Amino acid sequence: MPLKDECSLCGRVFPLYRLKRCQRCGRLYCRDCMTTDVRTGEPEALCLNCARRIVSPTKRWKYEPLKRYLQRRGYFTDHVALSFARIDGIIGDNLPMNAYKTQTWWNNSPSSAHARAWLEAGWRVEQVNLEKGTVTFIKTAKPPTTRREKRRFKPLEKPFKPAPVKPLRRRRVPSKTKLAKMYARLKNLERQRKSQLRGKFKPRPALEKRLFKPDKKPAATD
Repeated sequence: MPLKDECSLCGRVFPLYRLKRCQRCGRLYCRDCMTTDVRTGEPEALCLNCARRIVSPTKRWKYEPLKRYLQRRGYFTDHVALSFARIDGIIGDNLPMNAYKTQTWWNNSPSSAHARAWLEAGWRVEQVNLEKGTVTFIKTAKPPTTRREKRRFKPLEKPFKPAPVKPLRRRRVPSKTKLAKMYARLKNLERQRKSQLRGKFKPRPALEKRLFKPDKKPAATD
């Protein structure tokens, strides 16, 4: 029995030999969900989702890079002066002609799309010099906190109470009586050892002292 699998787009089940793999996303699709690659002309090379992304890509906000740039600068400074050419490089496109001719284009009005870029980042336009082609931004609010900072700095719901600390135990110092007794024992042991080692002969072992008297000798055994 041939192996089967389902199409990643329509969900129908087909044998594996009737499914094809998309060259872009790498998933399996049926022939109805595959189309010709517009760039290379190869038939049944891309799925319909990948082909749609190539033909009509999603448009991003033109001034989104300027917003991110000002947010990053907000962590280090409160004053930023940029030239019009520098802003063109940040957004990856040219500013409209009104930005070079009139100062009203640089008004801090939330209704305009380009002004929302610096207003949402916490900045506002302070001064515009059309002759030199420069604009000065001043920070009005703190940059938005990231998720990591929110987790790190959480407001305390209850007042902080330190854990109870047990007092340290003082080291016990032996009394003078115990020290005197210990010193006397050491001296007695030292004297006893010296008394046993006196004379020419070695001291008798404890077993011999216990079994035999000093004036008798053990009888010889056959």
